[in-house]
Amino acid sequence: MAEREGDEEPRWLDEQEKAAWTGLISLVLLLPGKLESPLRERHGITLFEYLVLSHLSETPGRQLRMGELAFLASGSLSRLSNVVKRCEQRGWVVRSPDPADGRYTLARLTDSGFDIVRGAAPTHLRAVRSLVLDSLNATDQKALARIAEKMHIVPDDFT
Repeated sequence: MAEREGDEEPRWLDEQEKAAWTGLISLVLLLPGKLESPLRERHGITLFEYLVLSHLSETPGRQLRMGELAFLASGSLSRLSNVVKRCEQRGWVVRSPDPADGRYTLARLTDSGFDIVRGAAPTHLRAVRSLVLDSLNATDQKALARIAEKMHIVPDDFT
């Protein structure tokens, strides 16, 4: 019979583990807001909207299946659906059935949406550089990428 979570004494964090954990959770909780703030102020878009538009802008034909787009933007399908609906209402994205397989839906970036992401990209890049990359040397950047890959957390829709 499997033990219940509460049946065993937890392994308490040592000082190094606590420092790693508190540093990580601070980044996880604070960084998205710091990256989003200039996008909202200057372009009226959220960080997630920017990520969605940006991923679409980088693909051939500026279109992706919704599931693939959700995965790339690190969001759930339901969150993506809500954001794409708002982007459709603004004329930035259109959805259509995938002609290769009608069970899937494609999201396609419009010219207007491309203009939004192209205008917002410098703002986002400045924030990424100042908040993250500029304070790290090449070794730190490689370590961060390696750690992120090891810890890759996939939205529940994809597990």
